[in-house]
Amino acid sequence: MSPSLNLRAGLVSIVLLLAFVGVWQLATQPKASSAPAYADPEYAAMMGTATTKAAGLPTPDAVGQTLLHQLANPFYDNGPNDKGIGIQLSWSLGRVLAGFLLAVIVAIPLGFLIGMSPLVFKALNPYIQLLKPISPLAWMPLALYTIKDANASSIFVIFICSIWPMMINTAHGVASVRKDWLNVAKTLEVTPLKTAITVILPAAAPTILTGMRISMGIAWLVIVAAEMLVGGTGIGYFVWNEWNNLNLANVIFAIFMIGVVGMLLDAIFGALTRFVAYQE
Repeated sequence: MSPSLNLRAGLVSIVLLLAFVGVWQLATQPKASSAPAYADPEYAAMMGTATTKAAGLPTPDAVGQTLLHQLANPFYDNGPNDKGIGIQLSWSLGRVLAGFLLAVIVAIPLGFLIGMSPLVFKALNPYIQLLKPISPLAWMPLALYTIKDANASSIFVIFICSIWPMMINTAHGVASVRKDWLNVAKTLEVTPLKTAITVILPAAAPTILTGMRISMGIAWLVIVAAEMLVGGTGIGYFVWNEWNNLNLANVIFAIFMIGVVGMLLDAIFGALTRFVAYQE
């Protein structure tokens, strides 16, 4: 992409952002007769104004003040229902990574087996097609009943939603490896395990990483909804708790942070995919 195109794209992005904020400001502008509503109690106290819960959507200024206040001390802990955004995100990321790694352990070897064996593919494909469309959250009641632990149940749901894109992409990548490479390995009497590691894995790595990237995106989506159901800690619980408190500025701030973390996770896997593809 040329520098001039990057510059023009950046300018268009800035214009769109300013237009969005301008429309938001006009839509949420309080009437002259109404008292300003401060989403942050500490900020309201500092301004000498009684805290008013959301009578409508907060203004960009109120959300900006909330963002600065939350990020100034992201790891505070004032009890079960009052933790900083850093702690909430840490819990969510921990659950996502635990479920995602469990899915990697299961999905990639199984994907190799499916991709290398037409018999295994035909045997497992009906079960994959049956289980894949089920919403991960549909498993939550069963997980809570059997595991009897909200944190472990959330990890299980992340495992369930992460396994399918990884497994399918791995199987596709393995099945797409050039046959002459496999024939050379067979001629040299290379063992199936060594063939999988030295021949198939490098060739299928970009496709596998693409599946992992898709799985991570889905996992980050699902954890927010799962934490809304089970409560306790996490960014999903934070959103739901702030909604119950009618603190819409904090809700918008949390939505923004969910998007930022999701963008960073996707960027990491995107960089890994480009690096692996470049090595080929």
